[in-house]
Amino acid sequence: MDNQRKKKSTYFTIGLVFVLSGIEYAVILPTIWRYLQNLDAAPYFLGLALSAFSLSGLLSGPLFGHWSDRTRTTKKIILFANCFEIIGNFMYFMGYSKWVLLSSRLVAGIGTGAGSAIFGLLTRSTAPEDRSTAFAAVMACRQAGLLIGPAFNIFLRLCDFNLGPFVLNKFTAPGLFMCLLWILLQLAVVFLYWDIQPAERGKARDVSTRRSNEVDGERGQAEGQAEGDDDDDNNEEKPLMGSQEVMGSYGAVVEPPDQTSHHIAAASDADAPHGSPPPSPPPPESQESSNPFKNFSMTREFLREEVIVLLAAQFITLFNQTALETMVTPMTQKYFGYGELENSVMYCLCGVEVIAGFLFVRWLSQRVAERVILAIGLVICNIACVWCLIFLTNPIGDFPWQLTEFVIGVFLQVLGLPFVAVAQVSLFSKVTSEKTQGFNQGVRRSVGGLGTILGPLWAGGLTENMYIMLGVMMALLVLLTVMMAFSYERLVEPPAVQQADADDTD
Repeated sequence: MDNQRKKKSTYFTIGLVFVLSGIEYAVILPTIWRYLQNLDAAPYFLGLALSAFSLSGLLSGPLFGHWSDRTRTTKKIILFANCFEIIGNFMYFMGYSKWVLLSSRLVAGIGTGAGSAIFGLLTRSTAPEDRSTAFAAVMACRQAGLLIGPAFNIFLRLCDFNLGPFVLNKFTAPGLFMCLLWILLQLAVVFLYWDIQPAERGKARDVSTRRSNEVDGERGQAEGQAEGDDDDDNNEEKPLMGSQEVMGSYGAVVEPPDQTSHHIAAASDADAPHGSPPPSPPPPESQESSNPFKNFSMTREFLREEVIVLLAAQFITLFNQTALETMVTPMTQKYFGYGELENSVMYCLCGVEVIAGFLFVRWLSQRVAERVILAIGLVICNIACVWCLIFLTNPIGDFPWQLTEFVIGVFLQVLGLPFVAVAQVSLFSKVTSEKTQGFNQGVRRSVGGLGTILGPLWAGGLTENMYIMLGVMMALLVLLTVMMAFSYERLVEPPAVQQADADDTD
C-alpha cells in the first residue's frame, strides 16, 4: 500500500473513532435518565453519571497525549483506549445497580483520552492555514455520529428479551450495541490505521531551511566572483551590497571563494574514508526532536494571556452546553411528556443543525480569521443564554408557545457551538508549541472535561431553580466575552510560526 493510500485509510479510521463517540453519546443520553430511575437512583445520579464519563477523560487525556508526543505513534494508544470503551459499555449493558452504571461511565470515559493523541497528530500533520478545515471535518464526524445515533435508538428501544443471565431491553441495549461497535472499530484500527510519522512537516522545514542557506551561500559566492569581474570591466555596475554583507546577514564568516573551496575539499578528504563520499552533517535538531519535552515549561506554555482565554472558552462553553443537556431531558418530560423516542428525534434534529454549522464554519474559516469566528460564536451564545434566561426559566403560554420558546432556545444554543468549538481548538494549536501538541491538546481537553463534569453537577442540582442555574451561566459567558475583547489582538498565530511556515512553503 502506497503512502497516500495509508494516509487516506488512517484519516478514515480517525473519522470512525469520532463517529462512534458521537453515536455513543446519542444512544446513551436519551435513555440514561429513565435507566437510573428504574434502578431507584436519586435525581442527582444523572449528573454524577454524566460527570463520571468526563472525569476519567480529564485524567486520561494528558497521559495519552504525553505518550503520543514521546513516541510519535497513536495506533497503540487508540487500541489501548478502545479497550476501556468496550469494557465500560459492557458494564452499562449489565446494569445490576446504579453503582455499576456509574462505574461503567467512569471506565468508558478513559477511552476518550485517545482524542488528545489524535488532535496532536492532526496538528503536526496539517499546515496552520488548513488546520481549521481539518478540525472542523473531525468535529463534524462526531456530529454525524450524534445524527446517526438516535436512528439506532429507534430500533434499540424495541428490544425486550433475555440474553443468558442478562436482560436486554431499551435501557441495556445501547450498552451492548456500543460494545459491539467498539470491537469492530478495534479491527478497523488494526487493519486500516497506520502510524504515519507526522513530523515530516518539521523535517521538511529543516531541510528547506538548510537548502535555502546553502543556495544563498552559493549565490553569495557567485555574486562575489561577479563583483570582481565587474570591477575590472565597469565600476558603474558594482552592486550596492557586496558578498560579505550578504553572507554577514546570516552570521557566517566569509572567506574568499578559492580559500573556501580549498578548505571544504581538504576537510572532506581528511574526514571521509578512501573511496567513499563525504558524510552528510547530522540534522541540527535530531536530539531535540527525540525529546519534545526538552526545555518544556508548563508556566511558559500555558500561563499566557491568549492561552488562558482559549482555555476559558473551552471550559465555559462546555460547562454551559452540558448543563443545558442535563436540563433538557427532565424539562421535556415535565412540560411536554417526551419519552425516549421524542428525545432521540430531538437530538437527531440538533445533529443536523450542528453538522450544517460545522460545514459552514469550515467554509468560513477559509475566508476570515479564527478569532472573528470565535467572536461570532460568543455573540450567538450570549443571545441564546439571554433567551433561555427569559423564556425557559418559567415558560409562558399554552403548549404551542412553550414548545416554540423551547425550540428557539435549543436552536440558538446549538447554533453557536460550531463557531466556538472550531475556532478555539484551531487557535489553541497555533499559540502553543507544535512539538508537544499531544500533551497540550490533552490539557485543553482536560479543561473542557472539567467543564463537562461541573456542568451536569450544577444543572442536576438546580433543575427546580432555573434562574440561579442560567444566571451563573450567563455571568460566565459575559466574563468570557470581556476576556476575549481585551485579548483580541493577541489571538493570532505567533510570528515565529508564520515565518517557519513561510519557509516551509518556499
